[in-house]
Order: sequence, then C-alpha cells, then structure tokens
Amino acid sequence: MSGNDRDAAVRRLLEQAPRPLPPEIHTEAVRRGGRMLRRRTLARRAMWLLLCAAAVAFAVWALTARPWVEPPSDTTPPLTGW
Repeated sequence: MSGNDRDAAVRRLLEQAPRPLPPEIHTEAVRRGGRMLRRRTLARRAMWLLLCAAAVAFAVWALTARPWVEPPSDTTPPLTGW
C-alpha cells in the first residue's frame, strides 16, 4: 500500500457518516468512570492515612528511644577518688 492509497483510505474513513452509538454505552461509561474515581480517591486517602500513621509512629519511637543521644559507656568504671 503506497502513501497515496493510505491517504485515500483514511479520507474515505473520515468522510463516512459516524454511526450512532447505542444508548447503553453512555450509562456504562459513566458508571465505570464513577467507580474509577471512587477507587482512586479511596486509594489516595488510604495512602495519606498510611503516611500519617508512619510519621506518628516514627515520632513516638524517636521520642522514646532517643537515638541521637550517645549511650553511656559501660566498659570503664567512673573515675572517682583521684
């Protein structure tokens, strides 16, 4: 198929009158679209909830464990009586 034949075939397809769609397609598309939006919203809210729960858990752990404080040395006795 040469370029001219392909162009002519595309023109014929574009010039044809569009076929009417069955009425149930619109309602099905609206139903599926609404379901997709609800699922996406639910997933987004669940991810935010998980992120907030992780942040709170990290903050509680950091406040109780205090990982930035150096632990006391247990290997040498304290220097007293010098």
